[in-house]
Amino acid sequence: MERVLTVGLDGSPEGLAAARWAADEAERRKLTLRLLHAWPLLVPEPTRIPAEVDQNYWAKRLMHNAQAELQARHPGLTVVGNLVADDAQNALLQAASESEMLGSRGLTPVESYFLGDISMSVTARAERPVVLVRADQRKEGHTPESGATGDVVVALKLHGPCDELLEFAFTTAAARGVPVRAVHGRSLPIHAYAPWGVDHTVTQEERQDAQKGLSQALRPWREKFPGVVVADTIRLDSPARVVVAAAAGAELLIVGRRKHHPPLAPRLGPVAQAGAHHARCPVAVVPHD
Repeated sequence: MERVLTVGLDGSPEGLAAARWAADEAERRKLTLRLLHAWPLLVPEPTRIPAEVDQNYWAKRLMHNAQAELQARHPGLTVVGNLVADDAQNALLQAASESEMLGSRGLTPVESYFLGDISMSVTARAERPVVLVRADQRKEGHTPESGATGDVVVALKLHGPCDELLEFAFTTAAARGVPVRAVHGRSLPIHAYAPWGVDHTVTQEERQDAQKGLSQALRPWREKFPGVVVADTIRLDSPARVVVAAAAGAELLIVGRRKHHPPLAPRLGPVAQAGAHHARCPVAVVPHD
């Protein structure tokens, strides 16, 4: 089966930014880039009718313009267009099951307060990693003055297997030639707090436990990718706050999402939610066991 990276187009600046990001990534990974535009009102392909009466004219124009721009930027990349007469969410979920990963528009500042956006719904259900890209992210330069690091940041909970996240992180970093930074945030337990302040014995134990778990998780991936520089960050603070802060200036933030969860539990945890809503870099949400 052909290895494909699919990105959804909806005519928005965020959608085009996601397509540009996806083209860069597809070229690095030697994948075919598939541009997908879904709209339930698309009609069967007409024959020999003028553009002014073609009901699919604007959908075709959107696809043609994006494909022409990306092909000009990446002459050696295979770019294919796909117009689908279906609900966008259904089409994207189906495409995700057939792709290595899915690129989607990130949230605008207004949409970051609502969970009804199609990209968030798809992110919470897709079988494969979904990367969210904001319209302004490609304009932000990585400069020393901005505190940028240019690395791939992966958020790890250390309470279960995290091989899917680490495989995605190391593969991405190796393709880009940048470091991986593993980040773990941990809130202090209640017994760490005393009337006079924080019990430093407890904080030291928590930090040592986190460092041990992080080192064990990273060891096999350091061996598998000896050319990738690896760093780690441990902060005894809210995991969501730690991860968003660590993503400042990164090339990509990678967060996890459980494939299986209790019926009433949210499909995206607090760290994934925080990353999708507040991180300024592209955010990859990787489903894992």
